[in-house]
Amino acid sequence: MKKQKASKKIRYYENENGPKIGVVYQQVICEEGLYFRDINGDGKLNTYKDWRKSPKERAKALAAELSVEEKIGQLFLSSWKMGIEQEDKGFVDETGLLDEKPVEKGSSIFAVNSTVGTTETIKDWKVRHFILRGNPKPEELADWINEMNSVAEESEYFLPVLVISNSRNENGEVVFGMNDASGVFAAWPGTLGIAAAVKGAGTGLIDDFASCIRREWDAVGMKKGYMYMADCMTDPRWQRTYGTFGEDSQLISDILERLIPGVQGSEEGVTRDGVAMTVKHFPGGSARENGFDPHYKQGQWNVYQTENSLETYHLPPFKTAVKKHTSSIMPYYAKPAKEKSREQYDLQGRPIEWKPVGFAFNDFFINKMLREQMGFEGYINSDSGIMQMMAWGVEELEICERAALAINAGVDIISGSYDLEDAKEAYRRWKEGYYTKQGHEVPKGYTAEQLTLSEEALTRAVERTLTEKFALGLFENPYRNPQEAAEIVKNPKDWENAQKVHRQSVVLLKNDGTLPLTFDKISDKKVYARCFHKIEENAEKATAELKKQLQKEPLLTLTENPEEADVAILFVSPSSGEYFNATPGYLELDICDGKEVCDVDEEGRPAKTTHLETTLLKVKELAEIAEAVHANHGKVVTNINFTLAWQVGNAEPYADALLAGFDTYPGAVLDVIFGRFSPVGKMPITLPKDDSVLAVNADGVCISPNDVPGYDKDQYMPEEMKDENGKAYAYRDTAGNYYELNFGLHYEQ
Repeated sequence: MKKQKASKKIRYYENENGPKIGVVYQQVICEEGLYFRDINGDGKLNTYKDWRKSPKERAKALAAELSVEEKIGQLFLSSWKMGIEQEDKGFVDETGLLDEKPVEKGSSIFAVNSTVGTTETIKDWKVRHFILRGNPKPEELADWINEMNSVAEESEYFLPVLVISNSRNENGEVVFGMNDASGVFAAWPGTLGIAAAVKGAGTGLIDDFASCIRREWDAVGMKKGYMYMADCMTDPRWQRTYGTFGEDSQLISDILERLIPGVQGSEEGVTRDGVAMTVKHFPGGSARENGFDPHYKQGQWNVYQTENSLETYHLPPFKTAVKKHTSSIMPYYAKPAKEKSREQYDLQGRPIEWKPVGFAFNDFFINKMLREQMGFEGYINSDSGIMQMMAWGVEELEICERAALAINAGVDIISGSYDLEDAKEAYRRWKEGYYTKQGHEVPKGYTAEQLTLSEEALTRAVERTLTEKFALGLFENPYRNPQEAAEIVKNPKDWENAQKVHRQSVVLLKNDGTLPLTFDKISDKKVYARCFHKIEENAEKATAELKKQLQKEPLLTLTENPEEADVAILFVSPSSGEYFNATPGYLELDICDGKEVCDVDEEGRPAKTTHLETTLLKVKELAEIAEAVHANHGKVVTNINFTLAWQVGNAEPYADALLAGFDTYPGAVLDVIFGRFSPVGKMPITLPKDDSVLAVNADGVCISPNDVPGYDKDQYMPEEMKDENGKAYAYRDTAGNYYELNFGLHYEQ
């Protein structure tokens, strides 16, 4: 017989004009007709139990009482599985909700770690932070979080469990760092698509987006998100382009201006019914070196090739995030590269300090720039893996020294591993005077204070994260009703709002009058439909689905032969590289199949050897289909899905009408094609013309600077590359239009 779930045992106590108290095992204190959770079970109403006090006061009081072991448990978080994901059901708890399987020396892209079961992790390790990457149903998620919090109630102090996730409200492939799930919560287009829609329809749609996120996440009890990216996309080869709001720094700021208070619950920060946001990746992750990402060694540097680009393009969205009181900010893995950069300035106009250590270890960027100059009052949440796999600039330090260095540099919670013993060792070294009294040599370039974890630094970090939990109301009631959660997530209005933004995200790039395909144009006509992808199986599945949708269209007939088609509708979905691994050469942006390109050497420079790159299988068939359709006096309509700034020279010339989507529902694109919705979207990025504008010289320097957005790259392009309009970088189509930021056509009214 299974143990009864915590969801079935919750007791609620209502406070008039105050928070509801939810408990499973603990008692409540009743005083002056009000209810309070008895966090430590001593029956006394003190500061940290009193919800009438400020979150900051309560956090300070509680942190002062916690043991060192309890504080260290609050310093780390990592990916965790639910019981329903555990294949071996002998390693789940009696409710079936908790994964209890220990793992010896488990390895991930972030760290090598040993773990124990969920109950032991919460009770004995004192851990309270977990990252969810699975995709459960809302009721399953609520049950799971409820169960973990009920386990936390059995500890000496009730410290609530906080489940964190990357964003879940955008359509797209499942990739770490962006939407970890798709199809459960109401799904908008990808963030590039949201930016395209905002450019065409205004920032008002962000209010609906934010409201949906806040209500859905709060309903399941998931109260913190690693979202959203404030990075301004400047290097088109950066693979994380798909998760940004594009290359317009002002637009990103305008979106965050509404998104942060909308998700968190107020202009002043998180509320009890809000969801805390962790805005990333400070000070901007797109100042890459020809696309190399710091998830791997070649991308460990942030490179600023143009003077003051850091403040001009990369910092403004983070200023907005600070102004709107984002709960936390995530620094990127990379380290600043002085030798490869022009001078950069802080917010007081002084040259920055070029400390060649990852931003999570970088006291200047976190404490000096972000906290002192920008006024950030929240906490710092590191990116996953800085302790082990992506410890750029501090590789020579022991893990315990890295942990101390990060906390002393301003990080308050470390993501991607549970290096508890190393943190304890860093604390012991401070307590016992490892460097000062015992005489151990301090690594060159550091001080003993930087590499040991003092009680003051430990308490400061825990106070900041506890403040968020108190503000979110988790100490009063971390529990949610699974059935209510399912109903809230099913709210048809949210799905309708999302569908509308999918339509608004479509950008019409080219049209010779072919679109819209109204009844008079399509009546009794034959349509050839085909989807292209990098993976053939995906192309076949997508083609079958496209044909199903087109079969619902009245008056048209599908044909398998492009030679007899009056219209060809082609969906093109390129893909390039792998998220966590370096490619043999530079990330390929050309829509191509079997293209020979150069390798790169260990320094990221072009090598003499070559390899073949494919971003789209059978790309040559785009031209062959167009030739067959045009021979029949037909028209070709092509939609390209943009997750990167694709070079479209192998697709655009063969299309009579060309559209851009951004992980946009195919049905929404068809609504635009058939005239049920008039396109309003505008490009959130600039598309590079061809390989010439991305050329890298023998020293590894790109002809178009990687730290400047596409719309401004022409300032730095050679004069001989510019056309009669002074443009060199952006793609120009056969109709003479440049596919640059803010471009988008409309149907003639």
